[in-house]
Amino acid sequence: MTSGFQGKDTRRIVNKLANQDSGLEIAQLLVQAGVLAAERLDYALRVHAKLSAGRTLLSVLRELGLVTDEQVRETLRVNRHSVRLGSLLVELGQIKPTELDAALQTQRTSPERKKLGEVLLDLRFIEEHRLIEVLSSQLGFPRAEPDAASLDREQFAKVNARWCVQHQLVPLRNDGGGTLVAMADPMDRGARDAASAMFGRGIVFAIAGKRSILETIAATDRSSAPQTRIQNDESGVVQLVDAIILEALRAGASDIHIEPLKSVLRVRMRCDGVLVHHADYDMEIAAKLASRIKVMAGADIAERRRHQDGRIRFLHEPSGASCDIRVSIFSTLNGQKLVLRLLSRKAQLLDIRETGMAPRMLEHFLQDALDIPSGVILITGPTGSGKTTTLYGAINYLNDAESCIVTAEDPVEYVIDGIAQCSINPQLNLTFEETLRHMVRQDPDVIVLGEIRDRFSAETAIQAALTGHKVLTTFHTEDTIGGLLRLMNMDIETFMISSTVVSVVAQRLLRRICESCAEPYRASASDLRRLSYGAHDLAGAQLRIGHGCPACRHTGYTGRVGVFELLVLNEQVKEAILARRTSTEIRRISVETSGLVTLLEDGITKAAQGQTTLAEIYRHLPRLDKPRPLAELRRILGN
Repeated sequence: MTSGFQGKDTRRIVNKLANQDSGLEIAQLLVQAGVLAAERLDYALRVHAKLSAGRTLLSVLRELGLVTDEQVRETLRVNRHSVRLGSLLVELGQIKPTELDAALQTQRTSPERKKLGEVLLDLRFIEEHRLIEVLSSQLGFPRAEPDAASLDREQFAKVNARWCVQHQLVPLRNDGGGTLVAMADPMDRGARDAASAMFGRGIVFAIAGKRSILETIAATDRSSAPQTRIQNDESGVVQLVDAIILEALRAGASDIHIEPLKSVLRVRMRCDGVLVHHADYDMEIAAKLASRIKVMAGADIAERRRHQDGRIRFLHEPSGASCDIRVSIFSTLNGQKLVLRLLSRKAQLLDIRETGMAPRMLEHFLQDALDIPSGVILITGPTGSGKTTTLYGAINYLNDAESCIVTAEDPVEYVIDGIAQCSINPQLNLTFEETLRHMVRQDPDVIVLGEIRDRFSAETAIQAALTGHKVLTTFHTEDTIGGLLRLMNMDIETFMISSTVVSVVAQRLLRRICESCAEPYRASASDLRRLSYGAHDLAGAQLRIGHGCPACRHTGYTGRVGVFELLVLNEQVKEAILARRTSTEIRRISVETSGLVTLLEDGITKAAQGQTTLAEIYRHLPRLDKPRPLAELRRILGN
């Protein structure tokens, strides 16, 4: 347009609204470049002030036709070293303003003085490949893939590995009279100035992944490896293992993954169902760390080629922390990968009423399933859906002085007083088949099978139910109807299924919204479309979302909430099974006659109560049929 507005008018507008919007910094550059007139910016600011908080100033300028994408891109490239990374990512819609605030707060309070880009990656607000793509396309930084072979040894000799690690950069080659330097954050002014001082003028900055830069430096100079270093002796390894387990317990993690990669030993923890990076260690410690865990788990420390399993009874006397740990050792190309599943002993005290079932669903489950004298009760769901927790809750409900409960598990996950638990051990010829044959001779009232895994275990469960026993077991299926069909596909006679199976429970675990940062959320048109809902179908819902805070590690979630689908077989459902009806027909009959509420529908009610988010529902729950309106679901479930 014109550059005649680059005077008092522009400064007045900019100064008046400074620090009120992340997009004002970019808008000012557009005015100074003569792309945007000052009065047009003033008009856009007034429009922006009337819109919802989620809209960025840059998007308003584009929609009003005041600037084009190419004009914005060209202006950013000319002024790329003066644009702040946080403002850019917010205006481009890559992160939310609340996420930027959280990252800045973390950066200020962190003793490590990390760069903003590092903090955003650590908090999982943006993926590294996406950050690289944005900086490359919008700011024009070339992309590089550094490796030890392409490193400029002459330029590298001017500095040392520690200096490169500190600034997260590495010189690659001489490119047209200047040195091409790969940086993890080319917008870091301090790192750019340091590079210019070392390598001279004419330097060309490229962007590359942090890990590839550090691996290149480590490969060139092993003495400056970027991984966390610990005392490489027996006492140091013992302390490290204890520290990792204690940190996992403190964070409420369910699993610890110790993974040998190409040049680092990576440790991750599964918190609220999501793997979170914990630390990287020097590969020199990998063998000793694996041996220490093998000793604790009772595994063969000399065997490194075969997969192994073990169990640890962890007790840390100084802190009093304790837990049972199931260890899986997996042989990979890079070494032994170890997964430690933490089994909190608190779970043995679980009350079935605390699982999170809706009031009427819970009443239905207790009265029409657990209180029935015989029959098979299936608890289904994928790995990590909480099946074992619900199973032990049911066992606790049934465990009294008048009942004999016998279990066959592989392995026993929680030790509970008052019941006879058997852990399968094929090495001692204590096989699943042998154990099942002897269980029925123990005069049990309740038989618990850790899992139905094949036709033999399925037939054993059904035969036990036919002889008057109550059988509880788990199954890996998608939903309740899928559990029945799986039995049918195992060539179990339909009349045996219909006469013995009394109930099937399907479940999932969704992340629970953090109470410290929860805020109201209004369902968008996209949300309604994905649920096949009209606006009236969600009437009365109190939806929420967590914007992220230190209490939830800026994820917006803390803990998890169970979502359930309960099928109690009535005569109509049994007749449908005998007639070998399709899954769609059996589900329709179950919904119409037995009060079945699907996983999706129970998830909607949990979201409407503000316990979880619609995003979690989309990610984890199957959508087979259109859900019923919220008001009807609340009436059925007694919420």
